[in-house]
Parts: sequence; structure tokens; C-alpha cells
Amino acid sequence: MTAFRKGWRPVSAIILLFLLWEAASLLFEVPSWLLPSPSQIWQEGIAGWPDYRYHLWSTIRLTIVGFSIGTIIGIAVAICLHLLPKLRDTLYPLMILSQNVPIIVLAPLLVIWFGFGVLPKLIVITLVCFFPIAVAAMDGFKQTDADLMHYMKMAGATKGQIFRKLEWPFALPALFSGLKISATYSVMGAVISEWLGAKQGIGVYMTLASSSFRTDRVFVAIFLIMALCLIFFAFIILLERWTVRWKTKGAKNNG
Repeated sequence: MTAFRKGWRPVSAIILLFLLWEAASLLFEVPSWLLPSPSQIWQEGIAGWPDYRYHLWSTIRLTIVGFSIGTIIGIAVAICLHLLPKLRDTLYPLMILSQNVPIIVLAPLLVIWFGFGVLPKLIVITLVCFFPIAVAAMDGFKQTDADLMHYMKMAGATKGQIFRKLEWPFALPALFSGLKISATYSVMGAVISEWLGAKQGIGVYMTLASSSFRTDRVFVAIFLIMALCLIFFAFIILLERWTVRWKTKGAKNNG
């Protein structure tokens, strides 16, 4: 019931937007090749399912694999830089610089270096995913309660025990914030990587539709990308609620 009370406003706004879009298309007689109406996009989405179905599954598989690799690397980098301060001081500026290189510029170079296979695509997704996760996790480690840290040190806990039982649990909320950002980035990274020379994927479907002036199919691809981002984001939220249940319970008890 709470989710319904919070969600009806944005849903209503989206429905109103589509109604205004549909009315404007009919009123001003906008050509479909220029800007199709929502009803035309919906019809193409239903009728064209056999055409873009395998493209959709290809993007989903690529996104899941790339996001998983980016998550593992991001968490591993955050842990190493947190436990090794000197290494953090050395590599952290390089991490920031790595994010200043536009992916759309770096992606063609990856194709030249690694070919048109799946490897350059996974590298693109990994590059856009690992940084938000690593930064969020390192910020989470810094939020560890100082009093609890002092108590565990006084009790003779080792660095490994302090990390596993104190720093890691305190970092989880911040880590999931990074995962939410990377979940949406991973879909866009997959689509960008597919523009470079893939044989299938939503990025390929969008490119073919754009080159043939099928604007309705371009919008179908756009809405599919948006839907995938929302689904991935919702999955991370559910995983967060299941993993960080202790914080939710603590907040309810304090309230």
C-alpha cells in the first residue's frame, strides 16, 4: 500500500505525458517518420517482437555478464585500496583520470586492439561500472563507527575480523548506492558497445532502424533500454532490502 501511495504520482505523470504526446501528434498531424505517436510505437513494439526479440536477449546477456565483472572488479579494487592506504594514494588519481576519457572515443580503440568479439564490449561495460562501485564502497568503509572500531581493537580483534564484522557491513548501504548507479550505466554501456560492430543487440537494432528512417523502431529501442534500466535498478533495490535488513530493522526500532 505504501508503494502504491508513493508510485501513483509518477505513473500518472507518465500517462499524462503520453496522452499529451498522442493528442499533439493527431492535432498537428506530425509525420510518423519525424515523431511517431505513442500508439504507433506501441503497435510497432507488439508487431516487431519477432524482429527484435533476439536483439533484446543478446543485450540482456551482455549487460549481466559485464555488470557482474564490473561489480567484482569494483569491490576488489575498493577493498585493496582501503586496506593498503599507500596503494590508494598512488592509484586513486589514476582511477579518476580513467573516467575522464569518453567511452565513445575509447570504444573504437578497443575494437582495434581486441577485434569485434565480445571482449571489447565487456571492457566497455566494466569501465563504466567499476568506478561508481569502487568509490561508493571506499566511502562506505570510511563511515564505520569509530566507537565500535575502538572497542574491537581494544578487544584484540585482528584486521581481518574488523573488516569482516565491522567495516564491510557498514559499507553495504553505500556499496548498494554504487550498484544502483552502475546497474543503469551497464545497460547504456552495452548499447554503446553494440554500436561498434556487433551482430546483434538493441544497439544494432537501433542503428538499423535509424539508418532506414524507422523512427518508430528507434523509439521502441529507446523504451526497451529504459525498461531494462528500471528492471536492473529494481533488482538492486530488492537485493539491498534483503541484504541490509539489519539497518531497516534498526531504523524501525529507533523510530
